[in-house]
Amino acid sequence: MTMFSFNRVDARPDASARNPSTAASDRQPFAVRLASDVLVAAGILALFGLIAWILPAIGEPIGPKGVPSQVSTNLADLPYYALRSVFRMFVALFFSLVFTFIYGTAAARCRRLSRMLIPLLDILQSVPILGFLSATITIWMVLFPGSMLGVEAASIFAIFTSQAWNMAFSFTRSLTSEPTELDEAARSLQLTRWQRFWTLDVPNAMIPLLWNCMMSVGGGWFFLTASEMISVNNRTYALPGIGSFVAQAAAEENLAAICWAIVTMVLVVLLIDVLLWKPLTAWAEKFRITQSESAVRKTSVVLTIIRQSHIDEMVAWLFRPVGDLFDTLTRPLGRTGGRWAADVKSARSRALDVVFTVLVLAACAFGLVQLMLVIHRDAGFGELGQAFVLGMMTFLRVALLTLVCSVIWVPIGAMIGMNPRVSRFMQPIVQVLASFPSNFTFPFVTLWFVACSVDINWGSILLMALGTQWYILFNVIAGASQIPDDLREMTRSFQLGRWQRWRDLILPAVFGSWVTGGITAAGGAWNASIVSEIVSYGRHTLTASGLGAYIAEATESGNTVRTIIGVTVMSVFVVAVNRLFWNPLQRMAERRFTLN
Repeated sequence: MTMFSFNRVDARPDASARNPSTAASDRQPFAVRLASDVLVAAGILALFGLIAWILPAIGEPIGPKGVPSQVSTNLADLPYYALRSVFRMFVALFFSLVFTFIYGTAAARCRRLSRMLIPLLDILQSVPILGFLSATITIWMVLFPGSMLGVEAASIFAIFTSQAWNMAFSFTRSLTSEPTELDEAARSLQLTRWQRFWTLDVPNAMIPLLWNCMMSVGGGWFFLTASEMISVNNRTYALPGIGSFVAQAAAEENLAAICWAIVTMVLVVLLIDVLLWKPLTAWAEKFRITQSESAVRKTSVVLTIIRQSHIDEMVAWLFRPVGDLFDTLTRPLGRTGGRWAADVKSARSRALDVVFTVLVLAACAFGLVQLMLVIHRDAGFGELGQAFVLGMMTFLRVALLTLVCSVIWVPIGAMIGMNPRVSRFMQPIVQVLASFPSNFTFPFVTLWFVACSVDINWGSILLMALGTQWYILFNVIAGASQIPDDLREMTRSFQLGRWQRWRDLILPAVFGSWVTGGITAAGGAWNASIVSEIVSYGRHTLTASGLGAYIAEATESGNTVRTIIGVTVMSVFVVAVNRLFWNPLQRMAERRFTLN
């Protein structure tokens, strides 16, 4: 069996004697390294300066009139609003990454917990952002009384709920599909769990995790309006941001302001791509599993400047004590563990499995009984039946959307991921399309629907697709970019036809990534239904028959019981579809289409 290894030489940043890229940077002229150090230092100072400028406004006290319910649509405020939105986005992304590492590792490594954590992840991704907001806004306000920080925390938490789930799905799948050879090597070297995590687990998951981080930022932009202009319990909390700016401009029917917000949004996305995503995707190439280097390497001017500077040595010097501390703390836990073994269970292990299962089922039964009692007392089961009928309508839209988007984006994503030249050209375009909040265009789409008499029951499918189709595209790109160059060269050596190449290499290689993208796209579509099934512009409001519109109306009016019913029905649909359809496909991907 061929032994694949990561296309990297040493995980330590200061290993210049063994790391060609570091050694090459050491050979740079002194003037070049000094200029790179100055540029990097200026960038870091600028970043911290912007954060220091924003922070006082985030924690300012609430005025005597309470939290504002609207924001200014003065165009001069747009740069500041965009900066506030970007700050919220990346704070939420940081917490999403921490959540992904902890939750994904527990779901992949602990056999008993996985039976609860993976279905729970299905439920969490199905709960719409308004459901989280209606349940948590009061908690955040109590935690930070008299301060705007409470509303800011609620907004960041709402963005977090639109980012974390697809990252956790991707990381969990990467951990459960690690090549057997690398898993055995980690065990043979007797790595601590901390060493294994940073030497094997994270590098193996880096490429799909990075693309899902990009997709998470795109998902956060999509729900920016709902997270910055929070309307729950008959109250509206408005925070300075580009999402609230667009919501206010739409309410005022100010198309010019919306257009300027769109231009600002595109510029922000392009800037983030140049400064962050392009350097990260070029850097992550060293984590591809291959025996030969790619003929066309991804490049980034920003990454080149960073490599020519001393920033990597400074970061290694600063964080090495932390790494050593965690390494020492995890040594008493024993040797590393990978996927749980398929050995015969002992009687004690089987008994613990039974006890754990009984406790989980008892807790679920108790919660279900309490939920049914609340529904019966405050709404009646007729309301629950109506929600299920509306849920079926939304389910049909989600199923059609997932099918059409898969047919369109799987071949396109595979071609982008397998061709570095195309990827370098298409990445910023895809970033703009995915990160651009399509609900910014909803006012224009609403006018088009009204002018052309388009039925919103069909038009809402288009609106949902604008925000969720990218989950499939990004995961397929990540899966295709991980295909080893050796296998691609082998297909050319055997002179396989185009169809044979797709059937025998490309489709099997991206199948698992498509499943992950399909799960998150379907979950995202359910979430997007709350902003796609009811759209408005000025005096025009279009409402589709579906569960998303049901939840949006219940949340805005403060009807807690109807909100709970809608969220519960949506969770039931998502979990049922994942259990009956997506999970068997995921198991087949792990069993048949994993690189081992």
